[in-house]
Order: sequence, then C-alpha cells, then structure tokens
Amino acid sequence: MGGNHTQIEFILLGITDSPCSQTPLFLLFLLIYIVTLVGNFGCITVVRVSPSLHTPMYFFLTHFSFTDICYSTVISPRMLADLLSEDKTISFTGCMMQFLTFVFFGSAECHLLAMMAYDRHVAICHPMLYVTIISSHVCWQLVASSYLFAFLTAAICTWCMFGGSFCGPKHIDHFFCDIVPVLKLLCPNKYRSEMVVFAFLTINVVGTSMVILLSYISVLCTVLRMCSAQSRARAFHTCASHLMAVALLYGTAFFMYLQPPSSHKSLDKVASIIYTMVTPMLNPFLYSLRNKEVKAALVKCGRRLLSRWQNKRVVSPRTHSSS
Repeated sequence: MGGNHTQIEFILLGITDSPCSQTPLFLLFLLIYIVTLVGNFGCITVVRVSPSLHTPMYFFLTHFSFTDICYSTVISPRMLADLLSEDKTISFTGCMMQFLTFVFFGSAECHLLAMMAYDRHVAICHPMLYVTIISSHVCWQLVASSYLFAFLTAAICTWCMFGGSFCGPKHIDHFFCDIVPVLKLLCPNKYRSEMVVFAFLTINVVGTSMVILLSYISVLCTVLRMCSAQSRARAFHTCASHLMAVALLYGTAFFMYLQPPSSHKSLDKVASIIYTMVTPMLNPFLYSLRNKEVKAALVKCGRRLLSRWQNKRVVSPRTHSSS
C-alpha cells in the first residue's frame, strides 16, 4: 500500500458485522448524538445569556462543551452512515482528516479538564486571590494555549501516522480512524512513529491527569481543614461533577492508549464508544443539572421565554381586533 497515498482507500469494519444489530445501534447512537448536541449547545447558550454565569469556571465549561460537540461530530455522523451503508470505504485523505480533528479536539479536551481542575484549586485554596489569578486575560491565554498545543500534537501525530507507508491490509478494525488500529497498518519500520505518538499521548493524557491529581490533592487538604461541615459539603459538591467527567474520560483513555499493542482486545470498541459518544453526552448533565447556579439560570431563561410567548399571544389578538 505504499506509493501514491491519494489512491489508498481504507475499509472501516465498524462496530459489528451483524445485519440484525445495525438498525437498533443506528437508532441508539443517533439518539445519543442528538442528546449530545442539544445538551452541549444548551449549556453554551445558558452560560452566554445568563450574566450570573459569566465567571471563569463557566467560561472554561463553554469551551469544554464546544470541544464535546466537535469531538462527537468528528466520529458520530460517519459511524451512523456506515451502520446503514454497505460501502464502508474511507479515502486516505478522509481518514487522515478524521484522525487529525479527533486528536486535536481530544487533546484540547484533556487540557481544558486540567484548566478546570486548576480553576477549582484556586477558587477553594486561594479564594481571596481568585479574581487576580484567574482573570479574564488569563482565561483566554489558557484556552488559547490549550488549542495551540492540541493543534501541534494533532499535526505531529498525523504526520507520523500518515507520512509513512502502509504495508498491511487496508481493513481498519474499528468504526473510525483511531490511533491503535491505524498503527497496525503501518510498515514494519513503524517503531519511530509509535514512539513519537506514544510520547505525545503521554504528555497529553498523563501530563494533564497529573495536573488534575495535584490540584485535587490540594483541594482535599484545604477542604479537610475547613471548620464548617456546610463549607466542606459545598466544596465537595462543586468538584464532584468535574471528577466524574475526568474519571469517565481518563479511565477509558488510559485503557485504550496506554497499554501494549498486543493487549488490545475486542473491548477497545466499547471503550471508544464511551469516550467518543457517551462521555460528551453525559458531560452537560454532570456539569449543569447537578449545579444550582445553572439550574437557577435555566429557570430564569425558561420564565423569560414563557413571558415573551405570553406577551406575543396577548398583543396578537389586540392587533387583529384593532384592524
């Protein structure tokens, strides 16, 4: 499969080869994708229209929701189409672009989670200095640096993966162009590519997880020193949603990427479904529906929309009667 890469086509074997399972899976994953879009767009909208939510924590949350939308959209539409189609071929360029955008948004999401953990660390451990340390300017710098580093990671990993020759079969035993299944198709001299990709994955996954771990160790020490039980409960409640999102994403990422290639089993597809589809769907519920501030903002937005609708109904009959 070496030579002109533009002539190469891959075949995605998908989640299952059972015809009876494809339609139910299509309906299930379509529902998950719709809920993901509605939940994350709703989260972004509520934060933008509610002045009470214009804080650094929710600023990071809007970008996290944005990456969830993009992250899921990179994978889901193609997978849904393949579930209903007999032709599951994907061009070299299409596979490369899917891989590039997947790594970009996945890396950005890891860095945003680390920033959100740091934000909670400063808010709980240094509340008097919070406004100074986490200023609007610093927030934009942190988000911009996460996107920049994610782009560099994605570009280098994509060049290592798709810049060489493909000697193996063109079948990708997965439902998208993921790192592990594509690596299996590279020529025998793929050791350098594997090492570069592994190094960047380690920096992103392990590096950001260490930032999260150290931040929450500091938070835990501070919370345990609090005299008020109510203050401790409030602090734990604030961090609980973030910790659940971290556990879902990093647990499956460690399982998928930080194990030897020979250890990969059929559970890889299940793990991939969790971090590419289930986690982006659950994040808005973990962060929003468990948060009193977001609930209050949702109620205000609902009342505002209801009052506008009622005003239109009142004005409309008057307009007709006067005419």
